[in-house]
Parts: sequence; structure tokens; C-alpha cells
Amino acid sequence: MKPLLLSSVGGLALSAAVSLALLAGPAGAEISAPRIGAHVEVLASDAFEGRAPATPAEEKVIAYLSEQLAAAGVAPAGDLKDGVRAWTQDVPLSRFEIKGPIAASYAAGGKTVVLTQGQEIAIRASANGQREIRIADAPLVFAGYGVVAPERDWNDFAGLDMRGKIALVLVNDPDFESGEGDFGGKAMTYYGRWTYKYEEAARQGALGLLVIHETAPASYGWATVANSNTNEILDIVRPDPAAAHTALEGWVQRDLAVDLVAAAGLDFETLKAEAQKRGFRPRALEGVTLSTSFDVDQQQVITRNVVGEITGTRRPQERVIYTSHWDHLGVGAPDASGDTIYNGAVDNAAGVAAVLEIARAFAQGPAPERSVNFLLVTAEEKGLLGSEYYASAPLYPLETTVAILNLDAPSPAGPARDFSTAGDAASDLQDMLIAMGAERGRRFAPDPRPEAGSFFRSDHFPFVRAGVPAVSYRSGLDLIEGGIPAGLAWGEAYSARKYHQQADEYGPDWNLDGIAQDAEMLHALGLNLANSEAWPAWKDGSEFKARREASAAARR
Repeated sequence: MKPLLLSSVGGLALSAAVSLALLAGPAGAEISAPRIGAHVEVLASDAFEGRAPATPAEEKVIAYLSEQLAAAGVAPAGDLKDGVRAWTQDVPLSRFEIKGPIAASYAAGGKTVVLTQGQEIAIRASANGQREIRIADAPLVFAGYGVVAPERDWNDFAGLDMRGKIALVLVNDPDFESGEGDFGGKAMTYYGRWTYKYEEAARQGALGLLVIHETAPASYGWATVANSNTNEILDIVRPDPAAAHTALEGWVQRDLAVDLVAAAGLDFETLKAEAQKRGFRPRALEGVTLSTSFDVDQQQVITRNVVGEITGTRRPQERVIYTSHWDHLGVGAPDASGDTIYNGAVDNAAGVAAVLEIARAFAQGPAPERSVNFLLVTAEEKGLLGSEYYASAPLYPLETTVAILNLDAPSPAGPARDFSTAGDAASDLQDMLIAMGAERGRRFAPDPRPEAGSFFRSDHFPFVRAGVPAVSYRSGLDLIEGGIPAGLAWGEAYSARKYHQQADEYGPDWNLDGIAQDAEMLHALGLNLANSEAWPAWKDGSEFKARREASAAARR
């Protein structure tokens, strides 16, 4: 193994080769593919109703996960209740749901065009606290990518008062199409995420913001957008929700955006090209207005993370945490076949199943020196809310959390020669994972689509923002059977026909040996970390390094 330098923490510097060899012990335990399949078959069954948080289905999920962890020999590690740890951590959220019909239209040139929810437009249930949304003839503004980045001398809202106006913005970053510019090239920054764009619109005082959907820069098709945005919306409980959300949030199809821009006498592609350059100024769509009317039901709800633990023998206060989200989209409108249940088999019953079996492997082996936790989080599909809540109200100090190993939507296409992560973690932890793969004859393949912004879209990211070294593992594409062409074909077919659609179901064509292979390697990495004194660190230049180093004294 080629030595990889670990950053110094408290005066200690180790190579990855040395740190992993401190107590290398046995390889990762054997992980059972049939057991993984059995978990997926249950969690992704119609009986679990798509595993939406804060619904009756959640009770079934919590019961199953708790029972499986207990049967494996894992201890509960959730909220303290009467001095005893529960299996769960309460996550208080606000739930917003559109009640009744939605009226939406735009007016231009004396004509009114009616829009249909889920077809040309996908309007989200407003999360700004208003129970009734009544927007009449609001002016539209093309605001580029909706970005305000002072460190890049970039302001897509420059010179414009957005009060009473609705912004129409492009998805992803200004660099997406050219691959070069002020945003670091193709790899998406947080400015490219639609969540950021909504946040910025609220900061600008806008009446609303609509993201223009294009499949390539969004990294998913319109079906995914419509399915994810036209059902209930969950958010953390905020003292002033209007500070974070505008009255209108949603998406529009590219063709509708082209029509809106053309109705103002402008050309969509010309405006897009202008928006990719520093100095862009927002353009009012003169004579074009949008109207919408709908009611919103708002409730305070409690959903739950599930938390288990193998307690460390020597340094139990230090812990490695495996994360995976148990939730999916629940029940929605029927698809062409009449199916209403979003089973979420790959996303993410498969990830949860793998973590359950990793937990079993830890419980069956000698107890590690550090504690190992299994955090199965809620509300990922609603914006990483379960992991966001844990990171903001941790059950155990983040300063002494060694690492986060996240597993989201592992591939059932079979074993692979390679593996990847969501984005570039830029940390020693990722180097350790790469070294662990090399020991198994597997090579690391960098995220093939950094422009998709997957680094910001998985449950490791709230921990990253808090400074904790974290990776979100991804299955490989170079399949033992069929190579890269077969892996790419599987991924493209899944994205187009199953991702966030009712067709994401468990089936007889699944080859679970690949998920078992991935879980074995992640178990081995966590085992080595749990039996060492190493503290993975962010590399020089990482924007998360300073946050972690601020708590270095807690790790000395």
C-alpha cells in the first residue's frame, strides 16, 4: 500500500498505511447477499407504502429497523428517556401540503395560458407560513442562475428590487455548459443546487422563484421533478419561515420557459449565454405575468431517526457513524400502469439493508475500541432533514465523531472492479477508502458526473458542513459481467425509468453480490477506524478544514 499522508491533529501525523495497519486485524466480515435481499424485499414492499416520513408507514419502518438491529445484537442509542436510550431520535418538522385545486396561468399579449400542475409546472407546497397563496399578475424576471457569490464577484440579482416579482432561473452553475469559468468548471458548487436558489430568492425578498428544468444540468428528467415536488413538503421548524422561503417555489419545463421569454420578445438561448458570464444583469420579462392560487395545510409533525450502537471498549466517546436514509416518497398519483406507491427499492431500501448487515457484522465480531453507530435517518428526500437535524442537535459530540460513512442507493447490477464516491470528499478518509479498495483489487473511479452535485445531495453533507470528515459511497460501473458499458447502461436505464418513480421496485433480476461486496469493504474501513487512534482530516484547501480544526483540542 502506498503511504498517504494524514494531516496533523494535536501534533500527531500518520500515514494512511500506518494508521490502517495499527490494528488491521481480519478483513471485513462476510456480508450476506441473501440477507440484504430479504431486507429490501420487506422495506420496498407495498405494505410499507413508500416509507414517507410522518405517515402510518413510518411506524412499520421504525419497528422493522429497531427489531432487526436488536436481533443483530446492536444496542439502542437514540434519545435519552428516563435515563435509558431509545431506538429513535425525534426529528420535529413542519409539514406543508397543498389542499384542493391549484390554479396557475401566465398572461402575455392579452392572452392567458392555463398551466397544469405536474405537466408544464411543478409548484411546491409553500413553506413560508402562509395558508393561502394568492398571486395575481406577478411580473417575471429572468435572473440567470439565481446566484449571489461575492467571492466570485457574481450577482444575478444586481440592481433589481425583487419584491413582488417572481424569478425564473436556470438549474446548476454558470460553468455547466462550457466546463470552465468562475465556478470551478463542470463540478457543481452549492450555488448550483435548487435548494440554494430558493434560499437566495428569499434573501432577495422575492415573491417567488421557479427553476427551469433541463435534463442534463439537473441530472434527472421531468418525471423526477414532478414526482418530488408536487406532494407534501417537509422542512425544519423555523422561527421565521418566510426568511427562508418565498411564497412561490417550484419548477417549470424548459419549453414553458422558452415561451415565457419569447413572449417578452427575447431569446432563451441568448439569455442563457449571457447568464454564463460575469457581469450578467437580470432581465425583466416585459408584459409577461404569472398568477397562481392554492391553499396550504401546515402541521407540526415528529418523524424519527433510528440509532443503534456497538459500544467501544477503550474509547467509547469516539465514534464512527454509518448513515443511510430509510425514507422515500410514499404514495402519489398513479403512473401509466396505475401504480401509486413509490417503493424506493434502490433508493434507499438497498442502502439501509446494507447498513443493517454491516451492523450485524460488527455485533458478531469482537467489540471495537471506539464506538460504532448506525444512524438510519429520515426525510432525506425532503432535503436531508434527518441528517441536518442530527448535525444541528447531535446525540453525541461531532468533535469526537471520527468519520461518517454514508450509503445511498447502492447498485444491484452486480460486483464491480471499481467504486466511487459522491463528489470529491478531499479528505484523508477518502484516501483510506481508496487504499481499502486497492487491497481488494478494486480501483477508485472519481465521480463521473460531478456536475450533478451529488456531493451536496446525500446525508453525509450536513456533517461535512459541520466539519466532520465524511464520504458518501457509490457502487462501481465497471461490472465483472459486462464491464463499463453494462454499468453505464444500468445507470442510465435506472435514472430514466425508475429513479423517484413507482418502478423502483425489488425484482428477480437483482444481483446483490455487488452490494454485499460494497458493504464488506465499508465494514472493513469502519473496523479499522474503530480500532485505531487515527483522526481523518480535511486536506489543505478544503473549505471544511477550518471548521474541523477549530475543535482539534477535543481530539487530543
